[in-house]
Amino acid sequence: MAQVQAKPGAPASRSRQASSTPSLAHPTPQSNPDPALNGVEMTGAQAIIRALENAGVTDVFGLPGGAILPTYDPLMDSTRLRHILVRHEQGAGHAAQGYAHATGKVGVCIATSGPGATNLVTPIADANMDSIPMVAITGQVGAAMIGTDAFQEADIVGITAPITKHNVLVTDAADIPRAIAEAFYIASHGRPGPVLVDIAKSAQQATAAFQWPGRIELPGFNAGARPHSKTVQEAARLLATARRPVLYVGGGVIRSGASAGLRKLTDLSGAAVVTTLMARGALPDSHPQHLGMPGMHGTVAAVAALQKADLVVSLGARFDDRVTGALDSFAPHATIVHADIDPAEIGKNRAVDVPIVGDLKEVFEALVPALAQEHERHGKPDLEAWWAQLDDWRSTYALGYTPTHDGLSSPQHVIQRLGELNDPESTIYTSGVGQHQMWASQFIKYERPNTWINSGGLGTMGFSVPAAMGAQVGQPDQTVWAIDGDGCFQMTNQELVTCAINEIPIKVAIINNSSLGMVRQWQTLFYEGRYSNTDLHTGHGTRRVPDFVKLAEAMGCVGLRCESDADVDAVIKRANEIDDQPVVVDFTVSRDAMVWPMVASGKSNDEIQYARGIAPAWDRED
Repeated sequence: MAQVQAKPGAPASRSRQASSTPSLAHPTPQSNPDPALNGVEMTGAQAIIRALENAGVTDVFGLPGGAILPTYDPLMDSTRLRHILVRHEQGAGHAAQGYAHATGKVGVCIATSGPGATNLVTPIADANMDSIPMVAITGQVGAAMIGTDAFQEADIVGITAPITKHNVLVTDAADIPRAIAEAFYIASHGRPGPVLVDIAKSAQQATAAFQWPGRIELPGFNAGARPHSKTVQEAARLLATARRPVLYVGGGVIRSGASAGLRKLTDLSGAAVVTTLMARGALPDSHPQHLGMPGMHGTVAAVAALQKADLVVSLGARFDDRVTGALDSFAPHATIVHADIDPAEIGKNRAVDVPIVGDLKEVFEALVPALAQEHERHGKPDLEAWWAQLDDWRSTYALGYTPTHDGLSSPQHVIQRLGELNDPESTIYTSGVGQHQMWASQFIKYERPNTWINSGGLGTMGFSVPAAMGAQVGQPDQTVWAIDGDGCFQMTNQELVTCAINEIPIKVAIINNSSLGMVRQWQTLFYEGRYSNTDLHTGHGTRRVPDFVKLAEAMGCVGLRCESDADVDAVIKRANEIDDQPVVVDFTVSRDAMVWPMVASGKSNDEIQYARGIAPAWDRED
């Protein structure tokens, strides 16, 4: 029988769950089960392939090895699955994440036992932090060898217990279809997340009758309660009577596909809106009520709005430290409404006055008409003074940057032009982690959801290139730009070989400051300019180690270089003209540029600096 790994101490909402027995005619939105398969005798390996096909999977990222090898043989005969052979299992995991984020479907990755499985740990942890629906299938040594320290044995179920929504070890071939069906259901229902299915090699080699379950029974599984009418009505009353309301929008709005509902609530409420790093694009940046991103490197207007609000309505956000700063001083005057599909998030970090548990789509469907009713009772609130203050902050402390001192390009200028020279309706951006990530979130305008893909909670360097690969596979008609730092790029650039061989024409913009830029910024600000081990030697000086243009060409890509502002537009346009192979552009930029605004780690948001040594003049009247 399948063995379920318990999650000691884990919130019920993040572990194996199901309060009902929903029909599995559609285990995921893209499922397509074949009833003719039921009862057919086949190997466990064949059952894995048929189960993936039944779940509606079309694209899989993986790398074979001994313990998963039986499955790779029938995979060769599948006409419905495209397998993309990566160069490292971490690339498979991040590609599955990028695919899931860009498409809304469940991303799938496959690896062998031992080091193959452990190389998936980082993307699994990343998907768990950012609520990405992903199924990871790993091979395991034969059942009789488990626990003997056999070659390439690792307890991947135990290792990933804290970082998966659910995981399971399968040792019986007959259990494979149900285990995979459950994995897809759990990954995509309720709060999305990663599920790992570890399958013993002996189970892959054994035979059993295939049986795709008609119903899924998961006692305790929380697929998301409907929002309670009383709390929705109270939230509507507060929104109708607040004088300084802010909608604090998190990635849950994008995960639930609820951007249209957010737009309706925004327009009706008149409230200011801030979108977190994971929610960029949930509301168009061009919307007049959108103040931008809050938090450590958010806009002054967004940070100030939360600090001065009398009502904060949190929608699919989790009050993480990068947004709140010192938690005890965050939004000190505000009544807090918190809506989230995961009850474990409600009140986890910040005490909540009005909790709403439910899918954001359903929350908006209930909240918008409830607010309209409250407007009929109370009239619309007078927000003129509030917007006068917000507009003053927005104009006085607009995002910007200063010319560089070394004559090299400003990284902000490069990224801004990248956004301006691409169509926001047909371009997806991924990023690594660091300064370039923050500039990409600040200086590119996002007009629709699922066009900004990055590693938020875990902050995984090296995320960008494989995530772009997955996004491009999932959205082949979109232009996909990976914005990367020279440090991040050197962690996972081997997946450009995968892209070249499989004709996945992503474009990579390396923001090359020859440094681990964000670490260097902190060393400048907090370590008296002692730059310990942050010089990467990739572009400032006579030697380029490596030379990214030559490296790109060696991997089957087009390599371009840009070393001056005068050439930025032409190089971007040239890259956009190439659509039949991957392109890598090495933008040599100033290493002294820093990300502003900034709230230092652990400090109150009231201590935000607009630029180095410049703090906004807060309006102290409440």
